[in-house]
Amino acid sequence: MVPNLDAFVLPLTVRSAFTTGQFNRVPVIEGSTHDEWRLFVAQTEATTGTPLTAAGYIPAITATLGVSLPVATVIGTIGYPLAAYPSPSVALGALGTDVVFACNARLSSRLLSQYVRTYQYEFNDPNAPMLFFPPVSFPTGAYHASELQYIFNILETPVPSPGLTPAQAQLSDTMVKYWTQFARSGDPNSAGAPTWPLYGSSDQFQSLHPPTPATSTGFAADHKCGFWGIN
Repeated sequence: MVPNLDAFVLPLTVRSAFTTGQFNRVPVIEGSTHDEWRLFVAQTEATTGTPLTAAGYIPAITATLGVSLPVATVIGTIGYPLAAYPSPSVALGALGTDVVFACNARLSSRLLSQYVRTYQYEFNDPNAPMLFFPPVSFPTGAYHASELQYIFNILETPVPSPGLTPAQAQLSDTMVKYWTQFARSGDPNSAGAPTWPLYGSSDQFQSLHPPTPATSTGFAADHKCGFWGIN
């Protein structure tokens, strides 16, 4: 889903606005989760009752990206070969995460940081409790929306949460500090929390992993942004 341009409230595409600076200039927290697309792979498995197979991997790429089988074959054999992943589901999850979410989040941070204070994060708890489906055949990792349970206590989900471990609870406390301090001042940093640097030419981001977040680099390489031409 993307915003609908109406020449009044939204006269520009998001990319045009961010590129030209024609947006409301306020500080921004921009981020994604490390395994965004695994939620949607899990949704398909939960709906069909069948895990993704090696034979179904290339057709699944076609369905996910809306590309032809030859293009999907190139993506699946060169960019995301099955041999590099523990299962076809994890491979498809990595592919969808990178091209749909992660690299575009980084691009947004790069564009926004030219005009406003920008803080990029990646939620990266590989054992985040799954709130939406019973267990599936692969680990769902830091799936889409998994970070919300670390910030808010208001989620209504079909699967009861097993709760957070002590390390996860510590991460949650730090994330709440970041978000509330940012809402208060436009800067997530405060005493008692690991320093979160501004996004800039160093391409640093805050890796939100338990128990203690840390500043990291290498986001573009981890998510193959060069392969997708999203830089």
